[in-house]
Amino acid sequence: MNSNRLKPLAITFIFSGVWDTVAGILYIFIIGIGRLIDNPPIDPFFSIFLGSFFICFAYLQFMSAFNIKRYAFNVGCLIIGRTFYVVQLYGFMFFIEDFPATFWFTGIIDTGFTVLYFIFGLKGGLSLKEMFLPKIDMVEG
Repeated sequence: MNSNRLKPLAITFIFSGVWDTVAGILYIFIIGIGRLIDNPPIDPFFSIFLGSFFICFAYLQFMSAFNIKRYAFNVGCLIIGRTFYVVQLYGFMFFIEDFPATFWFTGIIDTGFTVLYFIFGLKGGLSLKEMFLPKIDMVEG
């Protein structure tokens, strides 16, 4: 498989990593510590905890982007995680009374990244299996 074909996927990982870094900083400092956004209400501990996960996901995406062929299974991890987030977000916005629609745009952005992962992964020559299951190299010793 030609790694140049996966370059758009790697670039998408970089951009989505930047997006998650921004989210992590917002959750830690604006929603958690600074309490500048408090709707929906969330305990500062949980927003800081969530922000730390965003930072971890961003790191995962940045490091995977530099060797996208080897870490292609992270595509599946991100597809699952972002899809779960979008379904949960819009489920709450549509079905929970008085849940603020403040974050509707994040659902659109995360849906966009998810679609791009599929498109660039498949166009880059990855199979669905490669996207969702890591390749296991057996080491004899």
